[in-house]
Amino acid sequence: MGDEKVKADPSAPSAPEYSVGDFNSTTKLADSQIISDAEYNPFEHRQIEKPNSTAGSLIHLLKSSLGTGILAMPVAFKNAGLLFGAIGTVIIGLICTHCVHILVKTSHMVCQRTRIPVLGFAETAERVFQYGPAKLRPLAGFSKAFVDYALMATYFSAGCVYIVFIATSFHDVINHETGNDWSVRIYILLTMIPILLIGQIRELKYLVPFSALANLFIVVTFGITLYYIFKDSLEFDDKPMFASFGTLPLFFSTVIFAMEGIGVVMPVENSMSKPQHFLGCPGVLNTAMGTVIVLYAVIGFFGYVRFGDESKGSVTLNLPLEDSLAVAAQILIALAILFTFGLQFYVPMDILWRKIHDKIPKNKHMISQIALRSGIMILMGGIGLAVPELEPFIGLVGAVFFSSLGLFVPCVVETVFLWPNELGKFRWVLIKNVIFGAFSIFALVAGAYVSIKDIVELYTDSDEHTDSGLADNEYDPFRHRRVKKPNSTNGTIIHMLKGSLGTGILAMPSAFRNGGLVFGIIGTTLVGIIYAHCVYLLVRRDAQHTCIDALTSGSSV
Repeated sequence: MGDEKVKADPSAPSAPEYSVGDFNSTTKLADSQIISDAEYNPFEHRQIEKPNSTAGSLIHLLKSSLGTGILAMPVAFKNAGLLFGAIGTVIIGLICTHCVHILVKTSHMVCQRTRIPVLGFAETAERVFQYGPAKLRPLAGFSKAFVDYALMATYFSAGCVYIVFIATSFHDVINHETGNDWSVRIYILLTMIPILLIGQIRELKYLVPFSALANLFIVVTFGITLYYIFKDSLEFDDKPMFASFGTLPLFFSTVIFAMEGIGVVMPVENSMSKPQHFLGCPGVLNTAMGTVIVLYAVIGFFGYVRFGDESKGSVTLNLPLEDSLAVAAQILIALAILFTFGLQFYVPMDILWRKIHDKIPKNKHMISQIALRSGIMILMGGIGLAVPELEPFIGLVGAVFFSSLGLFVPCVVETVFLWPNELGKFRWVLIKNVIFGAFSIFALVAGAYVSIKDIVELYTDSDEHTDSGLADNEYDPFRHRRVKKPNSTNGTIIHMLKGSLGTGILAMPSAFRNGGLVFGIIGTTLVGIIYAHCVYLLVRRDAQHTCIDALTSGSSV
């Protein structure tokens, strides 16, 4: 990353200003004087110091979405079922791809309208609001700041998890093979040596070999995993096609946050020597995301068929550690994440350096970059040393920001840019973006729920209630209930309906007036689903835990 990778072309035409006196019946406007939005091609005016090739961009984009998340896909399918998992993975992949597409396409259109050769993610959001409806223009600064700081928070925190993941992988393998009893913290310190070197690479072009190696290691790991999956005959009969509504948030959060690589998209596209190859068919985006969707679906589907309910958070943990191939898989995935660190670290550092480089003398840029990068990486390693179990906390950050950045912001950006006259027939673009926006809110809630649940479990004792002689899964509270005048199932349904159907339903037209027809329908449905899920959690927790606690403590419920 240099001081300014992309410079505005001084020869690029700007919109000239005229007064009424400049025109008369014989005035002739030269073609070179006024260029319409459609005629201005921002690609022709980009001056990139060290451009990246189309192949290199494809490698980077593949690597940004092929991370440790794919190893959790069998667990995602366990929470969804075989049929729903396969269909859901494809649909989520298509939605994520479409949101990236509309973000990049909108950025290109903004570049045409503003006569700017290149815009990043945050700059695109800012310019869209600057040139959007008058009432939304004050939000321009906020939109830029939100995208920038959300990206930095997400990718800096993800870097901490990467360091801990690499160290833990080598800790498990080396201690198992050698009999050592070294702490994970020792491996974190050792991991920091290559991290500090890789993190000093500032150009995407020079990170291509690392991403290529990481992709190769992941493909080999896939091959080893598939070998163990297909080693023996597969049993499909005992696997459900659909799991349950209660576990669907776990499925959605796993797939969405595993696939998302939105922060890398604009830097990769902006650094291409031929950016016109990014979109289109086949295009860099479609090729990369098509490959990602297929790999995620294959690993998830067949991994769940093989390991079933025993599927673990990383499918490599299901492999037998006594086999050398399984050990090689764990080492290769750790190396793949190590070589990915430079690409992930590039995103927040690019944003941070753009904000501060003008305040530093140019002759001190080199030493300042080295010191800044080293300091931040040491801080990240220090966080990993202090809290090795920080993944649930980082997951909460990712749940909030990835769903916002990857799904919600692109929909808002496109809608604001096209408002009000370019939203298509029947305003189908608005309807589509409202649906995807509602889905992003659901993804945010689902991801936050999963992360908070993991945090609670991390700091909650999981002692079995054995005082009564029964384990949790042996005690059925329903069999021990003594209800004098029990209610029937139909009666319970009537009570539940009446409990929710009150005078509030008469205010729904007012609610739709405040939300609009499309958003009102989708929002009402989404709120209803969230409410139903929360009630489900409350009742399930009560039945499985509170009654057992009361039994062991001698109290009554």
